[in-house]
This record gives sequence, structure tokens and C-alpha cells, in this order.
Amino acid sequence: MNSTDSFHAIADGHRRYILEELRRTPRTVGELAENLPISRPAVSQHMKILLDAGMVSVRAQGTKRIYELNPAAFLPLNIWLDQFWTGD
Repeated sequence: MNSTDSFHAIADGHRRYILEELRRTPRTVGELAENLPISRPAVSQHMKILLDAGMVSVRAQGTKRIYELNPAAFLPLNIWLDQFWTGD
């Protein structure tokens, strides 16, 4: 089990924006921070929450850390939300 609940991870608007950006392409914290009204350290704190929830992964590329979406982590959210559409 992940140390951060997925629903907590997506509760913040900045983290949802980050997830949407990572859905398009992997990015660095600096690239993500360019389009957010928060500092790089704040983006890094948000990334830690997303990493703890397993929603993103990180890999080193030279001196950069590249973050990318982990689509499999969204399955539990989808399953939980689907119950409201199927009536189960």
C-alpha cells in the first residue's frame, strides 16, 4: 500500500495540473514550475506527495530528474469511481 492516499494526492489543484502536464509528456520540476504560480521547492513538495502515492515515477537523466505519470496507479481511483456509474 502506498503511504499517501490517491484521493489526497489529487485533492490539490496544483497536483492535478501537474498530473495533466505529465500525461502529455515527462517533465522536470523546473519545467512544471514554469507554468505554476508556485516556487520550484513547492512543486518538489507536490511531487513528493505524488511519488508517495505511486502516481508518478522519477528517473535520472544526467543531472536532471525526469518525472513521468504512472497510469497503473489510477486504476483504484477508476474502480472506485465506476461504482457510481454502474450502480453497484
